[in-house]
Amino acid sequence: MSQEQQEQQEQLAAFVASTAEKFGVPGVSVGVLTGGREIYASHGVTHVDNPLPVDEETLFHVGSVTKTFTSTALMRLVAEGKVELDAPVRRYVPELELADERSAETITVLNLLNHTAGLDWNLIDTDAGNGSLAEFVAKMSELPVIAPPGARASYSQAGYNLAGRVIEKVTGLPFEKAVAALVLEPVGLTRTFFDIDEIMIRRFAVGHNRDEDGVLRPARPWRANPSGALGNNPGGGIATSVGDLLRWARFHLGTGDGVLPARALHRMQEPTVTLRASTLGDAFGICWFLRAVDGVDTVGHGGSGNGQFADLLIVPEHDFAVVSLANAGPEGYPFNQSVVRWALEHYLGVVDKDPQPVPFEEARAREVAGRYEIDAMNLHIAVDGTRLTLAAEIKPEIREASDADMPPDYAPAGMGFLPGDGDEYVVTEGGLKGQRGYFTRDAHGVVTGVDLAGRLFNRTTPAIRTSPAIRPSEAIPSGS
Repeated sequence: MSQEQQEQQEQLAAFVASTAEKFGVPGVSVGVLTGGREIYASHGVTHVDNPLPVDEETLFHVGSVTKTFTSTALMRLVAEGKVELDAPVRRYVPELELADERSAETITVLNLLNHTAGLDWNLIDTDAGNGSLAEFVAKMSELPVIAPPGARASYSQAGYNLAGRVIEKVTGLPFEKAVAALVLEPVGLTRTFFDIDEIMIRRFAVGHNRDEDGVLRPARPWRANPSGALGNNPGGGIATSVGDLLRWARFHLGTGDGVLPARALHRMQEPTVTLRASTLGDAFGICWFLRAVDGVDTVGHGGSGNGQFADLLIVPEHDFAVVSLANAGPEGYPFNQSVVRWALEHYLGVVDKDPQPVPFEEARAREVAGRYEIDAMNLHIAVDGTRLTLAAEIKPEIREASDADMPPDYAPAGMGFLPGDGDEYVVTEGGLKGQRGYFTRDAHGVVTGVDLAGRLFNRTTPAIRTSPAIRPSEAIPSGS
């Protein structure tokens, strides 16, 4: 190792350690691909009660980063002529029934992969059965349909679980075995697993959540899935190491390595639907979040499990990637964001900053205040005369019905409107700091919903009707 490389290693290790301690995360693992070389830094322990040192081979549950594996497996089937992206899902899963028959007829495979299927997030309970994807799909008629297929993007775990069923039906294999054969084995990902039995014989990180007293406690069960043990695997079931995720990043920076034609691989990184004011990015590719940062195009995906957070970001034009894994919630999210931003600036000179809101205006704030919900969560947006706040909670009835430990709710935190049309916002403090989104309106100008983390939350409290003569953008003080 050269002196320059040694210095890079020491700088990364120092930043990772100090940032983990700043946020109080027990164990973290970070990897950076730069100049064709991989640099790793880990800090802390796998488990606060039964500690082992975290290293680059430690397995973390990476949640929704799993979607990048599911989509790549499906794209291989597309490249082999076994699946068509524009074909209706019912061609492959003819038994599909949804709350809206028209949607069931017209949802395409691409709608699943770029979150435009119009499906709510994921709340389907298969715990009483075998937790299989077949059982998950059999209950999808219980899931709300929130928009016509193709009408808008709204991030849906359920859509990816349905995509996993497409893979099963086409290959004739269980989803997990199909993905291993199509993607994991040919790419050489030897420390990437769905099977708990494979995970438990290796060093793995345990998630942690803070209780009401602020004390970190191990999250139970280790991998909590709201839709059953297997039915959630396509959307979020993988455990892997920072080393394997950097290898995965190398694969997606490459030419397909015999798994996918280069054209199909690169197509995944091209915009398929634009996103508005979203922390996830400017657009969805085929699964990937696409975002321009300081004039540089990035490709990435994040994920969260029960007290675990993951972030993977790729910068194709610089052949660069950064992976950050953390085993505490909610602090793991800001830890990962800090690492990714530091790596972009330190190695590439790319600066990622949160946008600044306009000054508080009470009339505008009162217009959006209220309760909003998806199938699993409530948002409470309130105004106290001096600021606008957002609080997020898992629905109380879901907490009461579940035997699993669940992460704490997000306490009220400041948010503000962004310059522009007046309906876009940014959260300015707390565990959701930096999250962007926007409010949606009906034809009469009434606020009917809010987008947060790419998900559409529908309003459940009475809304205020605005005068058609005064659009939201015109209500912002001049010069804001």
